[in-house]
Amino acid sequence: MPTSPSDPAAFTDAASADSALPDAAFDLAVVGAGPAGLAAAVTAAGLGLRVAVLDAGDRPGGQYYRHPAPGLGAARPEALHHGWGEFARREAALRAHESAGRITYLPAHHVWTVVPDGGPGWILHAVAGPEEAAASLRARAVLLATGSYERQLPFPGWTLPGVVGAGGAQAMLKGGLVLPGRRVVVAGSGPLLLAVAGSLAAAGARVPAVVEAAAYTAYAGHLPALLRNPGKLGEAATYGSALVRRRIRLLTRHAVTEAHGTDRVEAVTVARLDRDWRPLPGTARRIPCDALAVGHGLVPQLELATGLGCATRRSADGTVALALDAEQRTSVPGIWSAGETGGIGGAPLALVEGEIAAHAIAGRPAPAALTGRRARLRGFAEAMGAAHRPGDGWTGWLRDDAVVCRCEEVPAGRIREAVADLGARDARTVKLLTRCGMGWCQGRMCGPAVAALAGGEGGPDRRPLSCPVPLRHLAQLPPADG
Repeated sequence: MPTSPSDPAAFTDAASADSALPDAAFDLAVVGAGPAGLAAAVTAAGLGLRVAVLDAGDRPGGQYYRHPAPGLGAARPEALHHGWGEFARREAALRAHESAGRITYLPAHHVWTVVPDGGPGWILHAVAGPEEAAASLRARAVLLATGSYERQLPFPGWTLPGVVGAGGAQAMLKGGLVLPGRRVVVAGSGPLLLAVAGSLAAAGARVPAVVEAAAYTAYAGHLPALLRNPGKLGEAATYGSALVRRRIRLLTRHAVTEAHGTDRVEAVTVARLDRDWRPLPGTARRIPCDALAVGHGLVPQLELATGLGCATRRSADGTVALALDAEQRTSVPGIWSAGETGGIGGAPLALVEGEIAAHAIAGRPAPAALTGRRARLRGFAEAMGAAHRPGDGWTGWLRDDAVVCRCEEVPAGRIREAVADLGARDARTVKLLTRCGMGWCQGRMCGPAVAALAGGEGGPDRRPLSCPVPLRHLAQLPPADG
């Protein structure tokens, strides 16, 4: 039975975790230890709150500050990261607060649901560790910092070995110190492409081209946001100079419309796009490669929030994000959020939002410098999202035989048939008629594509469980939680 709210073992006992929870064990439970969650946790602890941090990863940092596996013996992991000092300072603070008993850090804890505790607080249920033990804790307030995942727009050949996500390629390099190939085309849309290309090239890969579907001239309509963020302009100049120095071609308003190969990708077809992202006839060219890193931005990960009924909004990049107030509150009392869940904006913005949320939860006003910086960074994020938002015509590169749902192997033709002949008008109906989204990823990979083929943008991703949960965990829940 749990005896101390600062003892991590108290929350991993499958026999008692759901039946003997300590009352008001924590003032704040933070879900996610990426930039936003880490900043929120150490700030809140510094303001006197008792904090629990539950994270699916084995070490703090999230996807952005991904660590090489310990067995690889990386001597300088910071060399693979931008802004490592910001992370290192906060990780050191996390460890100090943990030693002092102000933070309980619970790695390898994947929170699958958050439910009211019958009073003013919340109960968080998690799957813990490789043994998938049941873990639960109670907190007065919850901050969701669950981050995001990559947005993929399918094309013929995207299921070939050697085709990976742009962020996935970076994760392979940061976490495994390996390259996806020796000759890697980087494609899709968004500023992440420049960072990925630079990292791969610095690690020894040959990058023949960065293929950007949007046009950078789209930023011209957001000049005030750009001028308020001179650091971002400097960062872009650094990436641009790196491309020039390494002789990497930058093809704007182009897209990979097909990948070719037998056992592995061997080449890609690249075509110029019109303003709506439709491939222009006669512009196709082939680029030999043995790997393709492709991604069209990020999608906020909202399962826990939408399961609680938190209100959402449509972001400038077309994705669904949480609607938050000036203090990072969601529409559900007692639930806050920070980072990519409120709209894709990058690590610097996530750090600031985490600190602002911590001040609000502690009942303190956030310093004006923090709120001003958030406004500047959020303005730039909205400009960035609008500039790289996919055009409606991208489905023009999808042949009917191209796989859209990888898990269930559903081609685009079957989805189009469901829409044209069977009356489907949204992704949910397409799912019922074709099995799109019924596989392991539960539509996270194919969801945006299915919604586009059905003639819409797709709504909030509502699901009762945020990750696979052993049935024995559900059976142990008391009736009030069921």
